[in-house]
Amino acid sequence: MAIPTLFLVVTLAFFMMRAAPGSPFDMDRKLSPEIEANVMAKYGMDKPLGAQYADYIKGVLQGDFGPSLKYKDKTVLQILQENYKVSLILGLSAITLAGAIGVTLGVLAALKQNGWVDYGVMGVAIVGVCIPTFVTAPLLVLLFGSILQWLPNGGWNGGAIQNLILPITVLALPQIAIISRLTRAGMIEVLQSNYVRTARAKGLPAHRVVFKHALRAAILPLVSYLGPACAGLLTGSLVVEKIFNLPGLGKFFVISALQRDYTVVMGMVIFYAG
Repeated sequence: MAIPTLFLVVTLAFFMMRAAPGSPFDMDRKLSPEIEANVMAKYGMDKPLGAQYADYIKGVLQGDFGPSLKYKDKTVLQILQENYKVSLILGLSAITLAGAIGVTLGVLAALKQNGWVDYGVMGVAIVGVCIPTFVTAPLLVLLFGSILQWLPNGGWNGGAIQNLILPITVLALPQIAIISRLTRAGMIEVLQSNYVRTARAKGLPAHRVVFKHALRAAILPLVSYLGPACAGLLTGSLVVEKIFNLPGLGKFFVISALQRDYTVVMGMVIFYAG
């Protein structure tokens, strides 16, 4: 099922990109008709659309995603290889932070069910889910970057930790909200189970009952969520990388789409969809 879905996504993306008005070669300066025709012929874009599609699919099957139309002397594979590490660092860091904080908050909320801690955690979780990253990111930049000036507004700076705190936080916040709610629901169900009641009746310490018996069973639904969450963080970094000016795949995807760099956009689509 995955291969037909990927094929469908690639096909739709290919024809949608070609249907967009304009040309990737008339963005910077207007070319003469002769020069533009030569450039179009160089990249095979003077062929009928069906022939272009067939050539592209043939190249993809051979592992050739073609050259970039805007970045000179670079292929799509080179761009992917040079920039995926930034997106990977952001995604893994965000899911690690979200897991640590989300599980902790979920356990606390379950242990203090219907108390102020529970209501506070769930209130924060609702806010975290409802506010999109393109709203959270500028607000945090304004507060911590411009007003308080505690952290840089953006930039990579060789992966310096101070440059990563804000983007990782922005990516992690929605996941913290979801993970805390999943953990809370699982913990409440497990804490009411017979084997946990038996463990308490035997006089086991509360921390041992919670962490050795209850938490192990409660995080099982969470494990099944982590796979889609990791994929979501990679695709969700599109806006974050652009706002914080990070040289990851998300930033290149946005810029390439605006510049109509068809081959790079298609390569990114295949990477994210795969």
